[in-house]
Amino acid sequence: MKIKSLFSLAAAAAISMGVATSAVAEDKVLLKLPVWFGTHLTGLGSSPLFFADTVNKSSGGSIKVKIYEPGKLVATKEMLESVSNGSVNSGWGTPGYNTGLLGKKAAIFSAVPFGPEAPEFMAWMYYGGGRELMQKLYDDNGYNVHSVPCSIIAPETSGWFTKEINSPADLDGLRMRFFGLGANVMEKLGVTTSLLASGDIMPALEKGAIDATEFSMPAIDKLLGFPKLLKHNYYPGWHQPSTIFDLIVNGDTWNGMSESQQATVESACKATMLDGLALGEAIQFEYMKANVESGVTNHYWSDEMLATFRSAWEEVVAELIAEDPEFGEIYGALNDFRDDYRIWQEWIYLPRPSMQGK
Repeated sequence: MKIKSLFSLAAAAAISMGVATSAVAEDKVLLKLPVWFGTHLTGLGSSPLFFADTVNKSSGGSIKVKIYEPGKLVATKEMLESVSNGSVNSGWGTPGYNTGLLGKKAAIFSAVPFGPEAPEFMAWMYYGGGRELMQKLYDDNGYNVHSVPCSIIAPETSGWFTKEINSPADLDGLRMRFFGLGANVMEKLGVTTSLLASGDIMPALEKGAIDATEFSMPAIDKLLGFPKLLKHNYYPGWHQPSTIFDLIVNGDTWNGMSESQQATVESACKATMLDGLALGEAIQFEYMKANVESGVTNHYWSDEMLATFRSAWEEVVAELIAEDPEFGEIYGALNDFRDDYRIWQEWIYLPRPSMQGK
């Protein structure tokens, strides 16, 4: 028995030494992570905090993630180029903010008007080829980054206005902050759009530089102060049925990480996707109720208005495909997946009640 015990102790010691040696051999990684949105924006900017906390606790000290608020380490508009050239080794945002560098097609990997909701979007991204197409877009444009889908949020509201919007004519001439491909739709309807950062929206409204805005979900919009000035909030978020965000890591940094470190980052991003979606879905109704109490009227777009938005979107798509065939390839790949997904969707989910008259 004593001999067996000695052998057991020796084996255990050898295993421990092997683990220790492996840990020593694995270089520690510090990811300095500038983010596009302030971390005070619960359900949006809070996702990188969740990611950092998850990595820092689960990596055993092998990886440390340090968050930098917008503009503190690098200008947000310079994030992609800075990560690519190694000025910083990671960044957190969404491809839709980099259309000036990647083309309008990048916005497909953020949010698509009348496009997939979160479960379908994640299905396409992870198992329908979406992630590979997103990485290819970065690669083809010469960016030395590794992209990891790292959060997703549920639908946003589609706008805050000073007055009711009862027809397309009520939109004509408005100046409005608007994001992504939906901005092209609004431009079709006579709206002049601008893509302002979150902190610039309220000052622009107060100065009269813009008349209306969209940004995110009710919880986030209320934190920014929109209900103080704008009393008409419109649903549903046809322009952003769901929105994906990605972590980009400098390609050399990523390739220098061990398989264990890479797996830790990948797993933490998947956990952040789940947390971002669940948190966003859990907190909106309380803010919607608070908005109503403060004098905000929630509106659901009429069938006429939704049909108008959809028709304008179809025109936008045709124009973007004519301008850039690669847009058509990516959008076509998404729609091919959606055609198949619809077989499942139409059979398995209960029909939703009509919101007309709400």
